[in-house]
Amino acid sequence: MLFVLILAGVILGIGHLMGAPWRARGYMVGLLFVAVLAVQVALPAGHPLREGTGGSPAPWLLLAGGVALILAYRAVLQRIRERAAAAEQARAAPPAPQGPFTGDELERYARHITLPDIGGRGQKALKEAKVLVVGAGGLGSPALLYLAAAGVGTIGVIDNDEVDLSNLQRQIIHSDQRQEMPKVFSAEIAIKALNPFVTVKPYHRRLTDEIAVELFAEYDLILDGTDSYATRDLINRAAQASGRPVMAGAISAWEGQVTLYDPAGGAPCFACIFPDAPGPGMAATCSETGVIGALPGVIGTMMALEAIKEITGAGEGLRGRMLIYDALYAETRIIRLKRRADCAVCGQD
Repeated sequence: MLFVLILAGVILGIGHLMGAPWRARGYMVGLLFVAVLAVQVALPAGHPLREGTGGSPAPWLLLAGGVALILAYRAVLQRIRERAAAAEQARAAPPAPQGPFTGDELERYARHITLPDIGGRGQKALKEAKVLVVGAGGLGSPALLYLAAAGVGTIGVIDNDEVDLSNLQRQIIHSDQRQEMPKVFSAEIAIKALNPFVTVKPYHRRLTDEIAVELFAEYDLILDGTDSYATRDLINRAAQASGRPVMAGAISAWEGQVTLYDPAGGAPCFACIFPDAPGPGMAATCSETGVIGALPGVIGTMMALEAIKEITGAGEGLRGRMLIYDALYAETRIIRLKRRADCAVCGQD
């Protein structure tokens, strides 16, 4: 039994030296436990391997029970601390004002109000706007920060993932201290620290067909920062059903793209441009292909900028156009997009 415990310690130590997250190290130790328990159950009493690993499943089951109690206690304690911190933050932060801007808000947004294309009317539109960001990862991180800094009054963020060490090379809204925290709550902390006048609505769950349409209907604009065809297709169908425009970004390796899908405004939807799911190996995720760390910052910030323009009516947006950015060669180009009459999602409108 001592040998198994030493082996578990070695696994944890090597994982720590390699920078593996606690969850991965826990999985390895869990596999070791399952293997030892299988030995105890499968082999007859007196077998050398069974004797060398404790001789009976009873002590291992007791040990597992003790560890489970400790982990449960830590989880409850962490949840209590998070709620206490959130309550303290809510007490400390000034309430989001309704109606006219406060003096602090006027000073905060002075550079916007000075711009003729935005002014006081545009800033008021930002304050009254409700924007939902799907994904608090590479694209969602800068988009959320700049939407908050711009003074978008209500920002929703939905993501079922947790902060991982490998995220921090590009997902700048999170921090090393918030590893293993749900991304939506990590993002909420960063947004409230940046701008206490913003209302944040975190949804720590996966976006599904059952909730998407009703959730989208609560917001004026959807930002799609996801990285899978299936999720983008879900977002597109839900946005079409709820009549909401989608500011969509995508990245891979050194290249990114941004566009606004809005059939109600005369622009194509996602299915008009990408009617079929890509074949195997044709649409790898960032974890498979890699991505240069600053690229999500560029594309995510463009998404936020285009969202601000869409809300305030400033300039010419990306409705019916797609901006493509090649970071490796510092080239940018615009391509025109058109709706398809036979589109399976918006073709009947």
